[in-house]
Amino acid sequence: MTTASAAPSAVPRQRYVQCASPGGLHRIAYTEWGDAANPRVLVCVHGLTRSGRDFDRLAAALGDVYRVVCPDVAGRGLSDWLNNPNYYAVPQYVADMVTLIARLDVESVDWFGTSMGGLIGMGLAGLPNSPIRKLLLNDIGPHIEPVALERIGEYLGKPARFATKQEGIDHAAALAASFGPLTPQEWNEINTPLLRERGDGAWEFRYDPRIAVPFAATTPEAAAAGEAALWGALAAIPGPVLAVRGAESDLLSRETVAQMVERGQAVSGVEIDGVGHAPAFLDAAQIAIARRFFVGETHGAS
Repeated sequence: MTTASAAPSAVPRQRYVQCASPGGLHRIAYTEWGDAANPRVLVCVHGLTRSGRDFDRLAAALGDVYRVVCPDVAGRGLSDWLNNPNYYAVPQYVADMVTLIARLDVESVDWFGTSMGGLIGMGLAGLPNSPIRKLLLNDIGPHIEPVALERIGEYLGKPARFATKQEGIDHAAALAASFGPLTPQEWNEINTPLLRERGDGAWEFRYDPRIAVPFAATTPEAAAAGEAALWGALAAIPGPVLAVRGAESDLLSRETVAQMVERGQAVSGVEIDGVGHAPAFLDAAQIAIARRFFVGETHGAS
């Protein structure tokens, strides 16, 4: 697999911003790449149990054009866990991202959202006066296939302890096998940030297992209402939207992408062969898709 290499000077800055929920205050961690004074910002938001470090290669590759900001959503990575698990939902995540964008002190941003990160992006981009200019949705749409929800429910929030860090990396790789044929080095890169060492020498996932609480409590009626709200949000987005689908995805169907193109104002679609949910965007060819959409050319993704 051909990969995109980071420039030697592409070193991320680890930062934090304080956010609020009805249950109190919490800190959101984020890594920032590129020129800190660059007003052109790309926000990259990860999937359900992942972290902002999934985007290290993408951020390094686009850091010549953007200040790239990769948050850990509340309850994941280095961010705080919420006091009340019922707030692990898109409205709270959107509120946190509004606070983050205010911290960045820019009027508009572009957005790359993988899975859950795309749901957050749709929710924010569909609001009046949204700061999102361009939106890339990585293997996510308003409609999520039930088989994928069943698959996620089988592992989400379940206790997992590992004797070694490598055992944890391999377990996370098995859960994310549909990302594509990644190398052992690539799995180490994106899965190491998901893990932390316990006091007894064992390893565990960093994410708050209570993120499963609202997921498990979702009724068919609530799911239908949420989907309708997301279709409405997508239809309200005036700027360019790119729906990226893994050709073998069990979560985002071709039919849903076709509906997104039809019902959105400026939605286009692209499919990536050989991967499912969700393309990892570690590969140079995948990074080139993002660069073409956001920048208009592919220089730097080699």
